[in-house]
Amino acid sequence: MTHDEILAKYGPREAMEYDVVVVGAGPAGLSAAIRLKQLASAKGQDISVVVLEKGSEPGAHILSGAIMDPRALTELFPDWKAMGAPLNQPVTEDAFLFLSETGAMRTPNFLLPQNFHNDGNYIISLANLTRWLAQQAEGLGVEIFPGFPAAEVLFNDKGAVKGVATANMGVSKSGQPTENFQLGMELHAKYTLFAEGARGHLGKQLIANFRLDAKSDPQSYSIGIKEVWEIDPARHQPGLAVHTAGWPLDNDTYGGSFLYHMENNQIAVGYVVGLDYSNPWLSPFEEFQRFKTHPNIRWYFDTPAGGKPAKRLAYGARALTVGGLLSLPKTVFPGGALVGCDAGYLNASRIKGSHAAIKTGMLAAEAAFDALLTGRRHDELSAYPAAFEDSWLHTELHKARNFKQWFKKGLPLATVMTGVEQFLLRGHIPWTLHREKPDHLYLKPANQCAPIEYPKPDGKLTFDRLSSVFISNTNHAEDQPAHLTLTDPSAPVAINLKRFAGPESRYCPAGVYEYVKDASGGDRLQINAQNCVHCKTCDIKDPTQNIVWVVPEGGGGPNYANM
Repeated sequence: MTHDEILAKYGPREAMEYDVVVVGAGPAGLSAAIRLKQLASAKGQDISVVVLEKGSEPGAHILSGAIMDPRALTELFPDWKAMGAPLNQPVTEDAFLFLSETGAMRTPNFLLPQNFHNDGNYIISLANLTRWLAQQAEGLGVEIFPGFPAAEVLFNDKGAVKGVATANMGVSKSGQPTENFQLGMELHAKYTLFAEGARGHLGKQLIANFRLDAKSDPQSYSIGIKEVWEIDPARHQPGLAVHTAGWPLDNDTYGGSFLYHMENNQIAVGYVVGLDYSNPWLSPFEEFQRFKTHPNIRWYFDTPAGGKPAKRLAYGARALTVGGLLSLPKTVFPGGALVGCDAGYLNASRIKGSHAAIKTGMLAAEAAFDALLTGRRHDELSAYPAAFEDSWLHTELHKARNFKQWFKKGLPLATVMTGVEQFLLRGHIPWTLHREKPDHLYLKPANQCAPIEYPKPDGKLTFDRLSSVFISNTNHAEDQPAHLTLTDPSAPVAINLKRFAGPESRYCPAGVYEYVKDASGGDRLQINAQNCVHCKTCDIKDPTQNIVWVVPEGGGGPNYANM
């Protein structure tokens, strides 16, 4: 049965009314909900706020490096330290390395631009901070519904957003309601804030529906792949933050690594690859595994004499927005707003987005609260983008506006110009570089590119996708419609495989896509949707934009513990 047929048979859906509905219990969404309740309390008002979260709990789908600038958190909770916020490991040293295949050159810290300095910042688990924010939100009276993915935007008769509907539960893989069927519910609001993270499912629809990106550069994305390890104490330096550029990527491919020394002899190690890469043979997952074999990186994972063997504890992946200020769409529309990475506020030059997510959540909340006080509903919260333009965040992003664009001109020039813009000019830049096309259009035909031979994993330092997905605690109910859909089922074989050598089998970090032979000996694309870690890379990088990511049944996906 189609969605409309299910509604015709089982509807109407139950509807719940709120002042504000927030989609996504990440840092942006929870900060918006918290700020609304703080303002309401200060004014003696009663504002009803609900947050929908597709993960099994707040934080389950949250993955980031992460080094956090606490500036926005301090604005939200000035006494966050006394309140027990999990920011325990300050950054004690920065190191930036340019890697060749066998060697490394460290940039002296006095030559590092300010955006690469982390004085006053903290190495954290963003998933754990999100759980803490959820506790604070609930303590203020915010309702949080985990395991309830927002599947549909609802519009009123004037075309304004009036809320969202959650996904139906208990639908079989064939699309038929099962004995466990439960119709989704509608949540109506005077204003709806969308905080789904990078390449949000509903945010993408809203940007298209209201043409919010008509005056913006195309958005740019990267994929970040991360592992958490426990290493020997002799190789652990609490607070050390290492970043690298160069090998194993070539000079024309945007990317680099991070290695953050956390608490308890743990390190977060990860690799970021820009999704505007051109060689379809490239595999971000394999590049990450190969990166760990570099002598300067392997050292942290090797066992010293009489020491403790390193152990991999966790794995995950997530797309991130890196287009910056120039790719930022209009963030308001009748009835709602985009906040955090759903809009694209991450500062790629600082490799940070959580402070921007919290700040924009707060700004949107303040605009919504003022509108509610005057009896408004379903109009544009124009005070939100105006407040952003007057904020320290806008100043920060304006200084970094060219960072990603320089990397399309190669690593050597990008390195020099980042130094000029951020070190010599201190971000006061008289020129602006624009981006002309989205990531998926950069992929070249396979016969124009050199294949890449990746070494086989050793199971100790380097691993395959399936063993990695296993420790991400990813799970989806098997008997449900695939949440990775194809607009044209013939396109993968006819176009992607024939022209681009099947790039989805390489850009996916979870082994979701593989080409197999059918009964007649022909090729077909097999989608292993149960492996999906919700990174959104396929929705972004597919060269024909034929893959459309939709929400699965509630609670499905990864369950990140300390990511």
